[in-house]
Amino acid sequence: MSRRAMGQLVFLLVGLVVFVDRCSAYGQGDFVPTSRKGQYHNMRTDWMDQLGRHCPRFGIDNEVVLPLPKPTGYTGADPYKISLQFGSERYQTPWLFVVGRQSPEVPMIDVTLRYAGSDFLGATAKVVNMPESYLKEHASIKTNFWEPNMWPKHVLVRYVWEESSEIDVAGGLYVLFGSGLVLTVAMALHILQSSKEKLSRFIKETVVDSAMPAEEAKVE
Repeated sequence: MSRRAMGQLVFLLVGLVVFVDRCSAYGQGDFVPTSRKGQYHNMRTDWMDQLGRHCPRFGIDNEVVLPLPKPTGYTGADPYKISLQFGSERYQTPWLFVVGRQSPEVPMIDVTLRYAGSDFLGATAKVVNMPESYLKEHASIKTNFWEPNMWPKHVLVRYVWEESSEIDVAGGLYVLFGSGLVLTVAMALHILQSSKEKLSRFIKETVVDSAMPAEEAKVE
């Protein structure tokens, strides 16, 4: 393999590593995949993917009304809590008490999502009392929430994005090590190819040199 060919191969492989890394990034307004699981009376559900209209959109503040199905065996004696998971990175929130908590107010989930450039860095969430302004706008949520036999319940989720100057160390290391691995493999292939040619030439020359005296002796 010539140096030019090796250089082209390295360039293509490094470009591929960078391309794959960029494909995992988000664009402004992209839906961030979201999953939900619930727990009631020590019984937990599996993670359930949420519809796009219930997911945050990358870099854009928005509010969604999240439906909560009735838990199996629900009697109201125990609190019902949920956890949310965001992105392919699987950032999880702690358990959030939404039904049966010790408050006469309608709950709302405040989710703060952090990002830098096109990278999603993490998420935190907490349950707060729904402000009066939201109660007026979403009056049906309040009515439905306190009616024991009306399911699914609905909870307002407010997504707020915060831009961070934090350097994406993990992503940088991924690209760095990926590029280093590609370069190492390319160099190993080049060395192997060069060594093969030199070894072949050495064997050929050695065999010819060792055969020459015998041939000359035979001629004499």
